Amino acid sequence: CGCGRGTDGMIKSMTGFANQTHEDDRATVGVTVRGVNHRYLDMQVRVPASLSPLESRLRALVQQHVARGRIELAVSVQLRQEPVLSVEVNAPLIEAVGAALVRARQAGVIEGPLTPGDLLRFPQAISVREQPADLDADGVRALEAAIGQAVGATLVDFDGMRTHEGALLRTDLDARLAAVGDLVERIATGAVAGAASLRVRLAQRLEELTTDLAVDRTAVAQEVVRFASRSDVSEEIVRFRAHTAQWMTLSDGAEPCGRKLDFLLQEMNREINTMGSKADGAGVSELIVTAKAELEKMREQVQNVE
Repeated sequence: CGCGRGTDGMIKSMTGFANQTHEDDRATVGVTVRGVNHRYLDMQVRVPASLSPLESRLRALVQQHVARGRIELAVSVQLRQEPVLSVEVNAPLIEAVGAALVRARQAGVIEGPLTPGDLLRFPQAISVREQPADLDADGVRALEAAIGQAVGATLVDFDGMRTHEGALLRTDLDARLAAVGDLVERIATGAVAGAASLRVRLAQRLEELTTDLAVDRTAVAQEVVRFASRSDVSEEIVRFRAHTAQWMTLSDGAEPCGRKLDFLLQEMNREINTMGSKADGAGVSELIVTAKAELEKMREQVQNVE
């Protein structure tokens, strides 16, 4: 039950999204967090190459908030410092152009030397690029701290969305579990009535068969009871109730328990199957089918729980 880190008794969904932008006098930091279902914790962290040493710290920050799921964390940084202009000259191109002009002058096609203005007419000859300014050590530390704060705040929003979806999951799962519990109690009642009816039918049939035979009627009666007791599902009912109690304990706990709930559903389904193979009562088969259908719907929902 994706009970969250630092939050008591609260199921969380593994699916969520959060996006924040933080600005200061140094930079604009954008953070996006996405989460989807996964059996374990699987993280993908994307940060600017110049800040790659920060990745391990961000991974640890995510682990403080998330226990399970596929998480995508993306960080973008835009520095506010004035960029440095870089002018680059394409020397091979200029040499080739100059040689061509020499040949043209020799042929009398043109006159005069090659001027800087002439070069600007060739876009490939000179390129002007903006390069980000380098931060000093203090600037880098301040930027890393700002990124950490931005990621932490975004993860809090991410938790909020997962908690909201988790509350909806909890409401649905609790309602379905109550419905299955009611079906199991009806199965128990039907099984008891079915066992009593079976004993009566067996006794009547044996009475017909042994009318003309010299048999030990006490022994026959004991065999009837033993045969009818094979349809007793009281042990399965007790175990199912215990699974239900454990489910509620896990759901109210403070630790992520989606995988444990999934296991409990398998155990509940096993008890229902055993009841179906043993119980003999009017309408029991229909109750078994309905209960199994509800458990399957619960299993689908639990795949979303952290």
